[in-house]
Amino acid sequence: MLNKEAVRTHMDEMKVKGTQLVGKVKEIMEEGNARRVTIRKDGRTLLELPLTVGVGGATAAVFLMPTLAAVGALAALVTDVDVIVERVAEEVTEVPVEDVE
Repeated sequence: MLNKEAVRTHMDEMKVKGTQLVGKVKEIMEEGNARRVTIRKDGRTLLELPLTVGVGGATAAVFLMPTLAAVGALAALVTDVDVIVERVAEEVTEVPVEDVE
């Protein structure tokens, strides 16, 4: 079981034209490290998509086809939107520091 407090996330925000929205969301899903995608216009949330971490590539495209259809319908109605992606932060390993004389 995954301890939610131990998982660190970070948010990426990007501006996307409506015509590029489906391609961008599909690209994010294929990367496989996104937990949630939120699409906003003028500060209002239009669509929020929870994604499964670790499901990438063709698997994501097949399972999330209805989601992509909804994003496509939304893209036809908007011109510019903000896409906010919540990603799982990569683990940072500690590197020992050596004393230099």
